[in-house]
Amino acid sequence: MARDASVVRRLYLSVYNWIVFIGWVQVSWSMILALLENGYEAVYAAVEQHLLFAQTAAIMEVTRYSFYGMKESFGFTPSWLLWLRYSTFIVCFPVGMVSEVGLVYIVLPFMKASEKYCLRMPNKWSFSFKYFYASVFFMALYAPVYPQLFRYLIAQWKKALAKAKTT
Repeated sequence: MARDASVVRRLYLSVYNWIVFIGWVQVSWSMILALLENGYEAVYAAVEQHLLFAQTAAIMEVTRYSFYGMKESFGFTPSWLLWLRYSTFIVCFPVGMVSEVGLVYIVLPFMKASEKYCLRMPNKWSFSFKYFYASVFFMALYAPVYPQLFRYLIAQWKKALAKAKTT
């Protein structure tokens, strides 16, 4: 069982790190091309979308990597950094959930009108998909699932901080 968890963890971290890497490569590549082709005035317009994606992921990494940097470099982390590393989710998780649901709610009329990402019948798969209804369904799932996820994260948080107190 522990070996399976290790494989899943490594797979997740590999995929996550490659996605972040690709995001920053896109920012760098877009920046270099815009700079060479159109000068520095065109850089932000060229990198804006890639940069927003990469920055969103990077915000969470500030505490994470400072924590691991201290741990690897000095063999310990200050208690305040340990607490910060494991406590930022208390603010970030609810803010993220409210932001996701709020933004999806705001764009629902556009989704319905544009029918973007829809698959209509008939087609070779005999399958229909409407992004609007999938979004409404997943928004509705937040109500029963969010409290369970948050309780689980709180339990993990308590476990991580309790383990740190004993070491």
